[in-house]
Amino acid sequence: TFTAWCNSHLRKAGTQIENIEEDFRDGLKLMLLLEVISGERLAKPERGKMRVHKISNVNKALDFIASKGVKLVSIGAEEIVDGNVKMTLGMIWTIILRFAIQDISVEETSAKEGLLLWCQRKTAPYKNVNIQNFHISWKDGLGFCALIHRHRPELIDYGKLRKDDPLTNLNTAFDVAEKYLDIPKMLDAEDIVGTARPDEKAIMTYVSSFYHAFSGAQKAETAANRICKVLAVNQENEQLMEDYEKLASDLLEWIRRTIPWLENRAPENTMQAMQQKLEDFRDYRRLHKPPKVQEKCQLEINFNTLQTKLRLSNRPAFMPSEGKMVSDINNAWGGLEQAEKGYEEWLLNEIRRLERLDHLAEKFRQKASIHESWTDGKEAMLQQKDYETATLSEIKALLKKHEAFESDLAAHQDRVEQIAAIAQELNELDYYDSPSVNARCQKICDQWDNLGALTQKRREALERTEKLLETIDQLYLEYAKRAAPFNNWMEGAMEDLQDTFIVHTIEEIQGLTTAHEQFKATLPDADKERQAILGIHNEVSKIVQTYHVNMAGTNPYTTITPHEINGKWEHVRQLVPRRDQALMEEHARQQQNERLRKQFGAQANVIGPWIQTKMEEIGRISIEMHGTLEDQLNHLRQYEKSIVNYKPKIDQLEGDHQQIQEALIFDNKHTNYTMEHIRVGWEQLLTTIARTINEVENQILTRDAKGISQEQMNEFRASFNHFDRDHSGTLGPEEFKACLISLGYDIGNDAQGEAEFARIMSIVDPNRLGVVTFQAFIDFMSRETADTDTADQVMASFKILAGDKNYITVDELRRELPPDQAEYCIARMAPYTGRDAVPGALDYMSFSTALYGESDL
Repeated sequence: TFTAWCNSHLRKAGTQIENIEEDFRDGLKLMLLLEVISGERLAKPERGKMRVHKISNVNKALDFIASKGVKLVSIGAEEIVDGNVKMTLGMIWTIILRFAIQDISVEETSAKEGLLLWCQRKTAPYKNVNIQNFHISWKDGLGFCALIHRHRPELIDYGKLRKDDPLTNLNTAFDVAEKYLDIPKMLDAEDIVGTARPDEKAIMTYVSSFYHAFSGAQKAETAANRICKVLAVNQENEQLMEDYEKLASDLLEWIRRTIPWLENRAPENTMQAMQQKLEDFRDYRRLHKPPKVQEKCQLEINFNTLQTKLRLSNRPAFMPSEGKMVSDINNAWGGLEQAEKGYEEWLLNEIRRLERLDHLAEKFRQKASIHESWTDGKEAMLQQKDYETATLSEIKALLKKHEAFESDLAAHQDRVEQIAAIAQELNELDYYDSPSVNARCQKICDQWDNLGALTQKRREALERTEKLLETIDQLYLEYAKRAAPFNNWMEGAMEDLQDTFIVHTIEEIQGLTTAHEQFKATLPDADKERQAILGIHNEVSKIVQTYHVNMAGTNPYTTITPHEINGKWEHVRQLVPRRDQALMEEHARQQQNERLRKQFGAQANVIGPWIQTKMEEIGRISIEMHGTLEDQLNHLRQYEKSIVNYKPKIDQLEGDHQQIQEALIFDNKHTNYTMEHIRVGWEQLLTTIARTINEVENQILTRDAKGISQEQMNEFRASFNHFDRDHSGTLGPEEFKACLISLGYDIGNDAQGEAEFARIMSIVDPNRLGVVTFQAFIDFMSRETADTDTADQVMASFKILAGDKNYITVDELRRELPPDQAEYCIARMAPYTGRDAVPGALDYMSFSTALYGESDL
């Protein structure tokens, strides 16, 4: 094997050897072999025949080998000159290792491991081939055949080879390699098959010849690897762009659907419907909106990460579809929050309005029912003609009775006015059943006007007959006059005692309680009045009995009997303790409401400042510099975890807030924080910590991609913080210039310096916002020395795969690239239209340029 290897190189110099230990003893052919394989000239050899001349030549060869970094252990010129076979073969193996194998390196492995890895990759697609070493893995000959077929498939019909015929396989490979690849037959097929473990050095020497024979294909593989890397970056970036577009579209669609719902201020007619709207809004704030807040934050993080990756891979910045920029999302979100603003307050005001309307409507119905009950039959009574056939006493009685009725009528005037006022208020508050209320009120008013007209008409009739009738029963008249207002007072008292009430504070219920106590204080005087009225009736009865007056057993001036007065008085007495109980229960409810206010206020007054403190701490953390970026990232993640762990307190406050709303509590003097303040602050806190973590992650990504050391990153951060005097996290133009100068960047004060600084500002502040972020700062500081691939490099790699042609074919792409990336290129490459084009030729040049141009997305 070693002899064949040496002769494969020596024949280039027009000579050969037959016996290594003999032909190399004088050192002449040894020096010639080294000149051929190294391409360098050695020292001039000694042409003499003496031993000293031979030793001198061999030493020159050994010195040359040593100059190439090879350690020759125990190999001396004397042993080579003396024909020591072991030493001579060891020297030749050392030369083979240095000049044929050492330069083989795949993925930075050692020469032997690199050559083995190269063989494994090239033979991986072939069945029955499993290269694990340089001895028994090659015994069946299929490994050699596979290497040849992989690079020159036209030379071997691999499908016809059999694993059980190793001699044929080996001889086929050796013959083809010698005839077509100029690789001499260094191995003997019978020796390999007949040896349990073939010689590893011989196999390695022979296989290395294949590696060098196919070195051109190896360049193509290197080019293919570069293209795969570039395509993988583009594929990943395109997927990130598609993900961003979809997430942005979904978020904008959700906002588009939600805003009309929040802007809808159409009121409902019932409390139940409005309370359902309030519950739907609570579900929106508690269940539906928080995930969208996270999606919005994640969208911004994904966008920033994508832009960083594009910058690091020398790609143009990603420009989303029209209307899907981060600013568009923020504007749409602002529109959502604008629509949301005031919606909850409107719902609560509507509920209060409907509650007020229900109360007024019930009050209207009660007063209307009482009034209608009182007026029932009054028109018929006023239209009677009984005075036409009455006696004088009867006429006088009718006249007095009519006077009492007028008094009663006047006493009811207030109720009619109250009914009309309530109906007017219901109209002004847009009560949904206003038509029926108005109709009923109009009927009452019309009837009242008719009663007034009838009353006037009857009075006139009675007064015309008054001259004929003079007998007046003063006692009945006095009874009637005192009984009517007292009866009206009792009816009013019963109405007030049964009246529903709405209060929102302890002070209001205390006011009602005080008024009730004042009413109870009037009861003794009222009882005296009752007894006095009953005494008048008893006196009338005595007179009737004494003088046998024909009164038909009833008071002709009033329908109010003592029995009715006593019955109503007893009813009033029963209603008083009921009112006491209702006021007591409402007082307890208001005390509970006050407890809820204090409970909410106590928590809100802790959580609100806590959120503000955390926001300030995050601001400090984002500009301070403690430890490595990984330390800062771990610190921020721990900080984020502590913030997330605070969420149960927010949820607890939400629960207290819901209890307050369910109790219809509308104000709270114990805190200036509303639930809305807490929600907004909490969302801002989560978003801020997420953005800060993302900034550090992008700094790590930039540092690792650009090869920035931690010391450099610390220096950048220290300089940035030094000039960021307002701790805003950004630098103004003058601050940025001073920062660059402090880091040794030469910017003159002349026109040229100003132009250079303007160019730098266009890089770090492309949107001309007038500020420079830390991310833009470190991007600039590292981009000048970045080792990134370019369109020209990718184009040159494709040219290698194409065999130096201006186009590439589908078969070449599928042979040299992995399947998914080959199909990626085929789907996107335009047809080649040059003069040297062949059918199916593809234009790799325009494709390479497009990889670094504008994205189609």
